[in-house]
Amino acid sequence: MKFSLKRKAFLVVLLIAAMLTAATLLVSYRLYADTMDRHYEQLTMNLAKTAAQMVDKQAVRGLTQEVMSIYRAQCEEGAPDFDAFTEADWAAYEDAFAPVRDSETFAQVFDTLYTLKEENDVLWMYICYMDVQTGKAVYIVDADVPGEANLPGACDPIEENNRLLMAQGIYDFPAYITNYVEYGWLCSASAAITDEDGQVIANAYVDISMNDVMADRHAFLIRLSLIVLATAAVLVALLGYAVNRAVVRPINRLADAAGQFVSDKEANPARSALSQLSIRTGDEIEHLTHSMQRMEQEINAYIANLTAVTAERERIGAELDVARSIQSSMLPCIFPPFPQRQEFDIFASMNPAKEVGGDFYDFFLVDEDHLALVIADVSGKGVPAAMFMVIAKTLIKNAAQTGLSPKDILETVNNQLCENNDAEMFVTVWLGILQISTGRMTCANAGHEFPALLRAGGRFELYRDRHGFVLAGMENSRYREYELQLGWGDKLLVYTDGVTEATNGQNQLYGAARMLSALNRHTQSDCRHLLHDLQTDIDAFVGEAPQFDDITMLCLAINPPAPHTMAIEPDIAHLPDATAFFEDLLSAQDAPAKVITQVNIAVDEILSNIVHYSGATRITLSCRVRDGQVQMTFGDDGKPYDPTQRPDPDITLAPEARDIGGMGIFMVKKLMDAVAYERRDGMNLFTVEKRW
Repeated sequence: MKFSLKRKAFLVVLLIAAMLTAATLLVSYRLYADTMDRHYEQLTMNLAKTAAQMVDKQAVRGLTQEVMSIYRAQCEEGAPDFDAFTEADWAAYEDAFAPVRDSETFAQVFDTLYTLKEENDVLWMYICYMDVQTGKAVYIVDADVPGEANLPGACDPIEENNRLLMAQGIYDFPAYITNYVEYGWLCSASAAITDEDGQVIANAYVDISMNDVMADRHAFLIRLSLIVLATAAVLVALLGYAVNRAVVRPINRLADAAGQFVSDKEANPARSALSQLSIRTGDEIEHLTHSMQRMEQEINAYIANLTAVTAERERIGAELDVARSIQSSMLPCIFPPFPQRQEFDIFASMNPAKEVGGDFYDFFLVDEDHLALVIADVSGKGVPAAMFMVIAKTLIKNAAQTGLSPKDILETVNNQLCENNDAEMFVTVWLGILQISTGRMTCANAGHEFPALLRAGGRFELYRDRHGFVLAGMENSRYREYELQLGWGDKLLVYTDGVTEATNGQNQLYGAARMLSALNRHTQSDCRHLLHDLQTDIDAFVGEAPQFDDITMLCLAINPPAPHTMAIEPDIAHLPDATAFFEDLLSAQDAPAKVITQVNIAVDEILSNIVHYSGATRITLSCRVRDGQVQMTFGDDGKPYDPTQRPDPDITLAPEARDIGGMGIFMVKKLMDAVAYERRDGMNLFTVEKRW
């Protein structure tokens, strides 16, 4: 539940008033009680002394002597046990003291005490003799109700405190509190009645009822509570009004003005409720008002500045969008880029860390038989790197299209970039020119990452080429070339350091090892899917961490030529047809006679095994010949059999000591450069390759 400041202030004032009221009542009552206790104690003692002075001392002496004479005669064996008295005992005891009670002297002293008692409104007033022998205070005169039996000779035990004072010779007993069943709760005091010689005749006692004292206290507490509560109510009302006027109302005005700030800015920016607010409390609230008005001025200035900055950022953002579009359009982005060329597959991607990046890739046909591949990384990020990238890309492509070698291209472009390079930017470049007909690629590296190379049927590995210096780093730098021979099924991946240096939330680098592991999980993928899977693995590693560098990748795969095929029946009579099929294709590619002979032997051995042992109903032949390489595939629907798993025969043994069979496949392995087997779609597929 939420409370307003006004209600909270009222509750605080009410709580403080309640605490002050309780404290006032407690302290006042305690002070009053202590004062009244001292008053009654002093009053009791003063009345006792007054009684001791007002009574006729000679009369008291005579009455005391008579009473004590009778008392001693009645208690020769000690003080009488009144609790054990029978009615006869009481009658006899009263009769013994009747002469004293009926005497004029007794009446005189009784009247004096009774008058004094009534005038001072005390409970009891009486005279006792303190009998040390029996330890009793013996009543001489008891100023109780006139006409009733006021028996002299009655006695009570002497109080312990009084007994101690008597032992010291003190017979004035200060006020003390007693509480007996027969007498009640009393405040008592006693003063000695002395003769002219200072001898103690008896003691005058005064008893005041403590019930009357407590009733007086309660009446005082009630009156005080009413006065304090009424005063507190008035003070709460006054304080509540003062707090509301001095604190709550100004704060509410300030809050309302602050709440209207937005609507006022839309309606009348120059004159808002907050700016017109005038609070003159002379305290922190006034200071807060001035502070908020200054804050409003600063917010207005900030909003104006932010509006201008936002407009500028929107303009820059729009220009960056255009720049990103221009940069994207400068990079080859239509795949496949050369649909008419089946010899190779190529795909590339760039993921900039900012709106525009410094990485770039390029590929283009220098002529009908040469494909140029470029990947580069400009130092820095953003617009400056993008502008430098445009220059570098243009210069490299122009130089390549003139027919220069990769080494000469890098040296030429390096000197061009070094001219007027006041920004001291540089670019790393990997450049390769592929001769499509032969698969030979001439490459040069200017400080770029090692390419990753996959040989057909193998795994991706880094090709650790020799680096030259970065472009635009130093004039007249020299670069070295090297050659790669790419065959069917080979793949080449080039990339920028944004791949290997991608960082996750724990500042761990992605690294070349993780890159190769991800690539080798997808060796059978085409270029597009290979790069997509690699980017997915990088994203999973990085997680929510921000991208710090551009990520650019380019992949090239060498496709095998379209195969020539034929089908034959599983009969040894068709062996010449198969041999002629392969021999014609090899001859058309100018294969050496030795190679044709080796191929004929291999074809004879493979088909003979299929015809005699597989149980096939049909045989298919497939052949690819190109660039000094032949790949032949023999398919049959016979029982599954993998000839590559058969152990090679031990040719060191004599012919009669060897196991029967196995020599034909052994000869094929020796004559061919590569053999492979797979079972697919119910077919045995046995593939052999030969290069020359």
